[in-house]
Formats: sequence, structure tokens, C-alpha cells
Amino acid sequence: MDQDRDRLRALSTRLLRLHGVLLDRERLAYEERHGSVASRELLHLLLHDEQFSWLRSLSSMIANIDAIVDADEPIPLESVRGAFRAAYRLLKSDEGGDFRDKYHLALQDSPDVIMAHAAVSRVLSDAGPDPGTR
Repeated sequence: MDQDRDRLRALSTRLLRLHGVLLDRERLAYEERHGSVASRELLHLLLHDEQFSWLRSLSSMIANIDAIVDADEPIPLESVRGAFRAAYRLLKSDEGGDFRDKYHLALQDSPDVIMAHAAVSRVLSDAGPDPGTR
């Protein structure tokens, strides 16, 4: 369904914005200790450096959603539901973990993170409890 594809696109767009804000924040922290970082080096750090490892679950989620959206075949209902559930769990769960801990610190520290989080939250809310049925 095109509605499902549109909802997933909206989710991906908001998650990508959130990822960018979090990455910028982490980059600044890294540069305070190690000096300026070029864009190419930042990509390497995101993929391989321990300081950026907590962002990889979000990176992976965005890539997975984009792969679903870009596929030529119809999107299975369970893929839509799964993507929204995964985003909700990652961003709103009280379960412990490196991502959750660092994400909560970022939320307390940065208005930009709060705004990006709010945009993702609106998409999750608009989708309702079962996003693949609208």
C-alpha cells in the first residue's frame, strides 16, 4: 500500500534527522578531544570507532526502513508493523543499554535532539498502535 510506504518514508526522514543531530553532537564531543574531523573520517568513525558505536543501531534501522521503502514489491504488513515497533522500542523503551543511556543524556542536553525526537514521536503517534492497518 502506498499509505504504508508513505508512513515508512516519513518515519525514515524523521529518524534520519534525529540521527544527524545525534551524530553532530557526538562529532563535537570527539573533536574536543581529538581535533577536527573531515566528513570521510567521520564516516569511518561512525562505522568503526567505539565512541560512535551506540549510533549504529539507529543507522541500521534507517537503512532497513529505506530498503523496505525502496523495494519494488508491495510492502508486507508485518514489515510496516515491525519497523514502527523497532523505532518505538529503540527510542522510547525503558530497557537499559548503551543507546538508551546515551540517548537520554542527549535528550537532557540538547534542544535540537528534543525537537528531532518530538518529530519522530509525532510520526509514531500518528501511525497509531497498529501502523499497517490504516
